[in-house]
Amino acid sequence: MSGAPGTVAAVDTAPPSPVRVAAAQDVATVLGGQATTASGLTDAEAAARLARVGPNAVRGHRARPWRVLGRQVRSPILILLFVTAIISAFVGQGTEAVIIAVILVVSVGLGFVNEFRAEQAADALHDRLRHTSIVLRSGARRSVDVTELVPGDLVLLSVGTVVPADLRLVEANGLECDESIVTGEARAAAKSVAPVAVGAGVGDLACCALMGTVVHAGGGAGVVVATGGATEFGRIAVGLTAQQPQTEFQRGLGQFSTFLLLVAIILTTLIFVAALLLGRPLIESLLFSLAIAVGITPQLLPAVVSTSLAAGSRALARRRVLVKRMVCIEDLGDLDLLVTDKTGTLTTGRIVFDRPVPLDHVEADEVLLLGLLATDTDPAAPQTVGLNALDAALWESTEAASAPVGAYRRLDAVPFDHERRMAGALVAATGSAPIVVVKGAPESVLPLCADVDPSASATLSQLYAAGSRVIAIATRAADDLVALTPADESGLTLRGFLAFVDGVKPDARASLARLAGLGIGVKIATGDGAVVAERVCSELGMPSTGTLTGDAVDALDDAHLGEAARAATIFARVSPEQKARIIRALRQKGRAVGFLGDGVNDALALHSADIGISVDSAVDVAKDAADVLLLDKDLDVLADGVTEGRRIFANTIKYVLMGTSSNFGNMFSASIASVILPFLPMLPGQILLNNLLYDSSQLAIPSDNVDPEQLRVPSHWDIGAIRRFMLLFGPISSLFDFATFGLMLFVFQAAPPEFRSGWFIESIATQTLIVFVIRTRRVPFLRSRASLPLAVSVLAVVAVGAWLPYSPLAGLLGFTPLPALFFLALVGLVLVYLVLVEVAKVWYYARLSAPRAPAERRRAYPHRVARRAARFTTRSPRAG
Repeated sequence: MSGAPGTVAAVDTAPPSPVRVAAAQDVATVLGGQATTASGLTDAEAAARLARVGPNAVRGHRARPWRVLGRQVRSPILILLFVTAIISAFVGQGTEAVIIAVILVVSVGLGFVNEFRAEQAADALHDRLRHTSIVLRSGARRSVDVTELVPGDLVLLSVGTVVPADLRLVEANGLECDESIVTGEARAAAKSVAPVAVGAGVGDLACCALMGTVVHAGGGAGVVVATGGATEFGRIAVGLTAQQPQTEFQRGLGQFSTFLLLVAIILTTLIFVAALLLGRPLIESLLFSLAIAVGITPQLLPAVVSTSLAAGSRALARRRVLVKRMVCIEDLGDLDLLVTDKTGTLTTGRIVFDRPVPLDHVEADEVLLLGLLATDTDPAAPQTVGLNALDAALWESTEAASAPVGAYRRLDAVPFDHERRMAGALVAATGSAPIVVVKGAPESVLPLCADVDPSASATLSQLYAAGSRVIAIATRAADDLVALTPADESGLTLRGFLAFVDGVKPDARASLARLAGLGIGVKIATGDGAVVAERVCSELGMPSTGTLTGDAVDALDDAHLGEAARAATIFARVSPEQKARIIRALRQKGRAVGFLGDGVNDALALHSADIGISVDSAVDVAKDAADVLLLDKDLDVLADGVTEGRRIFANTIKYVLMGTSSNFGNMFSASIASVILPFLPMLPGQILLNNLLYDSSQLAIPSDNVDPEQLRVPSHWDIGAIRRFMLLFGPISSLFDFATFGLMLFVFQAAPPEFRSGWFIESIATQTLIVFVIRTRRVPFLRSRASLPLAVSVLAVVAVGAWLPYSPLAGLLGFTPLPALFFLALVGLVLVYLVLVEVAKVWYYARLSAPRAPAERRRAYPHRVARRAARFTTRSPRAG
């Protein structure tokens, strides 16, 4: 994996880790050193060790007040304004300095409270995302939270397992591990139990399974020798904890912040230079220009975003959707194409064994017996924990209880893997010669068979046409075999088929219609045959525009695959690599592609998708690769998540558009007035108070209603569109500011305190009431109404702004009462302003708001490390 080797080099220079020491020792020595046995630890001993060594975690998540506060005051402009206020206090402007300081403290406090509450919501979300591992405790299989593993625990490994700690292997059966996240090596590493040479590198620990790596094939068991930060993966993950990968939404926020910073720097510099050229006092000029810089930036944007995401995460949790990081909610709303497997989403997901289908001269009971002997569990002591769905369904069938599996003993086995799509077993009945039994996908098993009767193909077609999932069973004599390898799976005789059923979900048709209403296309990627997938589509009334098989995918280059993938609806008999390649091809045109899967063979595609979606019951590697987990594998639940993501984005953009246009207009007006007028049009403290009141009114935006048409298509950050919006609506705001200036100067003959009071009230009224127009593309009030909390907060802030010149604080803040006639004129100004903004809004959306096509998104090494490290995370501490 690109990017990983540089990290590994740093790890290799560190002192020998516990796993490297254990790798050079034999199994007995390691077990003795860990004070454990082949039966594992007792619960009491495990609890004692957990208390002694701590949780198996590479990081913790906890809302830390000081970190949140640090983010609030990190702005260089805020810091400079604080410093300038302190200096002004020493040069005789103490009252103004205190006012500025108080307003800034209140502003920072508002942002702190909202962001800290959002982080607490994120903590609660993390606590719901737990991961377990299968261990032996006192000889019995137990499912244990990965963070509760301790040195000495005996962990069982199967295909798709994310290795939960650094293990010294005590058993390996065809075991191969994908170690790319630790070593950077793309090829899966074969494992054994034989010790390695002292001083071997991390990539040469063939007798160990490392935390964070994935079981690619086979199975085995290992004793935990290191947990948490003492593991090889832990060292890497701890180093990357501060480098959380950015989502598209965060990148958009970053670009927007950079844009605003440039505007603030340019405007502030021009105002400061102009003030000095006009002979204004240095401190007064600096305070005013810095207040302009603060005023033009929507300071509570992080708090609004955090509040929106926290509210969204709680709403999604109620809908049984969990996101690993709250910002992923926004990316979920971007979705416009979903590629999904069919099991559990379009079908019930409850795979049930239907019947054995024998071929000529073979008994049905014999086919069932052979299938049981080739499952990925020892027939002498079968356990369904950790088995794949088909094997589990076979053992849970009523017929399995009477099958004479006890008459056979298993000599060796080759576990199932998704490349071969088969499993093999070497078994022998008492007093009989061994035989090889192979069980797997018919397309994989039949080519290994000699002289397949034509009737077998006809039988297979009939089963597929009936919608069955089919497993082929084949055998051969193996008199001279004592161990089994994939090379021995040849020259077989086809004995029959095992048929399984998985019916179509009753509500799947309605769910597909709902996704279509959200502008999301749906495609199916499955390891099943084309006939089965096409039959499911037909039953759901889902129009199919073509089927692309795995063989056809391999025959196409990337350019032609992109065209073929966009045209097809079904991808059948596709391997994990082919699924991932299809996802990458679909993303080339900038589409936001989601992939929904829960199996081992889905992990690569989940990593490749813009938004990886899995379910709580998925295998480890699929849950690990996903950004979003559905507690119910239901497309309707996914539609809820998409809708919530789009609602949050829509409300965030409302704040951005209103804040940039209103703030830019007001600060532009202040800049012009400061040059033309012989006095400051508004004192620095008044500017900051204006900004604080406005931002406070917008904290209710996350609760606002969103028009249905805004939820039908995904939206993306478009800095160009935001800039055009600002440059159109900002000057309209300034136009009415200038009208207010004329009103105060030429009608009311206003002195500076009266002038500032009048403009302060007009500014608050126009920039807060505009929310009712900007929040919707419809006609406001009549066809789209704001939520009650937003309406109340906006009107309350306008009332407070109008009251301040008459309040006991008026003199301290530099305000003075205004005549009643001013308020009559203000009402007229505001009404004309809102009408003009409505006209401009219609024109803007008709002419200037053409969306920009999103660029292709990529995923890098830190993204994978951060997501995998999330499974090794401690719970939040609980009060009391």
